[in-house]
Amino acid sequence: MIVLQGVTFYYPGATTPALEKINLGIQPGEFLAVTGPNGSGKSTLARLLNGLLRPGEGRVRVDGLDTGEPASLVAIRRRVGMVFQDPDNQLVAATAADDVAFGLENLGLPPAEIRARVDWALKTVGLDDLADRPPHQLSGGQKQRLALAGVLAMEPRYLVLDEATAMLDPVAREEILQQVLKQRREQGIAVILISHLMEEALLADRMLVMQAGKITWTGQPREIVHQDRVLAAAGLRLPAVVALGQSLRRRGFQLGENPLNGEELARVLWKLASRR
Repeated sequence: MIVLQGVTFYYPGATTPALEKINLGIQPGEFLAVTGPNGSGKSTLARLLNGLLRPGEGRVRVDGLDTGEPASLVAIRRRVGMVFQDPDNQLVAATAADDVAFGLENLGLPPAEIRARVDWALKTVGLDDLADRPPHQLSGGQKQRLALAGVLAMEPRYLVLDEATAMLDPVAREEILQQVLKQRREQGIAVILISHLMEEALLADRMLVMQAGKITWTGQPREIVHQDRVLAAAGLRLPAVVALGQSLRRRGFQLGENPLNGEELARVLWKLASRR
C-alpha cells in the first residue's frame, strides 16, 4: 500500500506549496485516477510516489518503505514504476530490446532472466517484431509502448502514468490504456493514472480531483457527474457522451446509473427502446 500522510511540498524558491497537507492511501491492485487543471499538483504528486521528489513535510511510504530514507529508494522504485508524458525522456539505448534490458541490467539480474523479461515485455506491448529497431525510428505511440515495456519488465506493484497518453492520438491512447488495464487484470498491478482527460479518468475505480495543490473531491467516477461545482472550479468538462446522458435524464428518460461512455449509453438506450 502507498500511504501519504500530511504531505506538503514546495519547489525551490516558491512561496506557495505545490502540494499542501495531502493524505491519501492507494491499495494494491487499485485503479486510481487523479485529474485536475494544469498546475493543480498532479504531476508533483506522481513524482512523490516513488521518491523522485521528497516531501518537505509529512511522509510517503510504499509498502512500509519511507521515500525519505535514501537506502529505501532502490526498493521503492522497483515497486513503483513510472511512465511519463514524453517517452524520449525514458529511452536511452540503441535498440528497443536494449532499452527494455537497461533497467534489468542495473538490477544485476541473470542474462537468461533479462532475455525472458525483455521478450515478454516487448510481446506484451506489441513490439516484439521491432526489438532491433532504434527507438528514434519508432512512432510516438510505439515509443510510448516501449517506455511502458521497460517499466513492465521491472515487474512493479504500482504503475504511475503521468499524462502518459497526452501526446498521443486517440487510437494510440486507447491502445496504451487497454494494454495497461490488461496487465492490471493479469498481474494485479495497481494503476495510478494522472490525466486531465476526463474520458480516461472515468475508467478508474476511484477518482481524485485536485486544485491548487489540494484534493478537492474524491469518490467513484459515476458520482462526479453530479459535482457541478467541483468540475466548474477545477475547469473540468464531462465527456460529450456523459453530458448527453445528463441531458436525456433531465428530459425524463429513466437511464438508471449514469452512462460513462458510448457503449454504456447505447446499451441503456437499447433497453429503453425495447420496452416501447
